[in-house]
Amino acid sequence: MKMKSLSAIAVAGMVAVSWGTVALAADYTLSVNTALATSDPLYKGLEAFQANIAERSNGALEVKLFPGSQLGPDEDVLEQARAGAPVAVIVDGGRLAVFQEEFGVLGAPFLASGYDGIRKVVTSDMFEEWVQKLHDASGHQVLSFNWWQGERHLLTNKPINGPEDLAGVRMRTPGAPVWIETIKAMGATPTPMPWGEVYSAIQQHVIDAAEAQLPAVTGAKLDEVVSHITKTGHINLITGMVTSAIWFDSLPEDLQVILREEALKAGDIASYGTQDSLAQIEADLVAAGITVTTPDVTPYRDATAGVYDMLGYGELRDTLRAMAAE
Repeated sequence: MKMKSLSAIAVAGMVAVSWGTVALAADYTLSVNTALATSDPLYKGLEAFQANIAERSNGALEVKLFPGSQLGPDEDVLEQARAGAPVAVIVDGGRLAVFQEEFGVLGAPFLASGYDGIRKVVTSDMFEEWVQKLHDASGHQVLSFNWWQGERHLLTNKPINGPEDLAGVRMRTPGAPVWIETIKAMGATPTPMPWGEVYSAIQQHVIDAAEAQLPAVTGAKLDEVVSHITKTGHINLITGMVTSAIWFDSLPEDLQVILREEALKAGDIASYGTQDSLAQIEADLVAAGITVTTPDVTPYRDATAGVYDMLGYGELRDTLRAMAAE
């Protein structure tokens, strides 16, 4: 028996009459949550996903988009998905590591740079094995993991010339071990909190700094509360669209195929769009008065080298770096 989403059940059988025609509600609905703003270049990929799913499914599957974490923090949406709700979230591997540890390595420091190399990792046969493990272990289904958001940099209100300048700096980080240990190794004091709270936390001096990719800086208007961006590129942020395995498995097989194929295509649209936008975003930040510097990252790379072994990712590091460099 097919399992329908609560939202689909609520509207099942309802019709809308417009210009003399009758439009049936979608059989299935997927609500996609993202912390990002609609202005983020990645959001165009989500809009493409929404449109292409509607077209390929002939209206049987409807995608609804919820920017700005309207459905809640990523961790909460993951729990909703785990319970079988028809929701998905754009989320990093660090948050998935609590369910399947291999995913955490994707957020480890200086794993790869840019999109093309890390794309090879997240479309590999090895990665697909991780996807199946996650499905079986936690009840989550990865639709695709090629949603690249850019390299993450330091956002501060003072110049940062090296790791020593981060001593005592309270820096926001996602609440996942690989992120926390990376920021700690770089010299700052990691302070986990939801992304939506960062602006006010910096403004009110609850924290001193943050770290993020350039599109997220402008999307959250952090250029209003920080004065310096140090382009360390310490984490190459690759994220995935993750939904409920229970819900996904209940779908007809053709819709399962459509979801995964279109998620991969849309991820490329999002990622290459992000890549193409970075130079202009940086120019706009400089024009707005932000001091942007590009340091020698060697001290940061050296300082964070031990994170892999600390979290048990030593062997994976070498395998994935080689894969990304092919």
